[in-house]
Amino acid sequence: MSMTTVCRNLREKGYRVSVFATPEEAVAYLNDAIDGKTVGMGGSMTLEEIGLYDALAAHNTVWWHQRMPEGKSVTEVRALANAADVYVSSVNGLAETGEILNIDGRCNRVAAILYGHETVYLVVGRNKIAKDYESALHRARNVAAPRNAKRLGRKTPCAVKGDRCYDCNSPERICCALSVQWCKPMGADFEIILIDADLGY
Repeated sequence: MSMTTVCRNLREKGYRVSVFATPEEAVAYLNDAIDGKTVGMGGSMTLEEIGLYDALAAHNTVWWHQRMPEGKSVTEVRALANAADVYVSSVNGLAETGEILNIDGRCNRVAAILYGHETVYLVVGRNKIAKDYESALHRARNVAAPRNAKRLGRKTPCAVKGDRCYDCNSPERICCALSVQWCKPMGADFEIILIDADLGY
């Protein structure tokens, strides 16, 4: 895995890229960059692990279904997150060649990443980076998805065995859609936040 290579390729594809040695440095940067905004956050163990919600919620209105406000339903919070000024999420796989891959069950996260916000920040630990598109897709399907299914207590073969995707037909399947960003969407402002640490799934 080469941080230098992935940075170069992401910039060639139109993204802004910032690299940080530690999660704390990344949180401090995002905390300065995002102020007085409505912020949506996608389901993400990476964001959980770095403590981003608490930092941003001190001076922004943050909508995240992993931190449910009193009196709101999960459906309402997801809708508010998708309509926010700024959206923050992670990814399931990032190819050194610059492709960004995400798998989703309800698809609120992939929908929000792709369209509708002033700025989207994608926070990525070094463990999410794979050599090429095929390797990133394999990682998303066979590493990230089974671990997330197990964490969520889903009744799927991948959650039981935790070893790979079984392309199941379970009603609790969490890999219902795949998004691939070959380059930055037109007219959108994206910044990729790379952290030199293993984070999330």
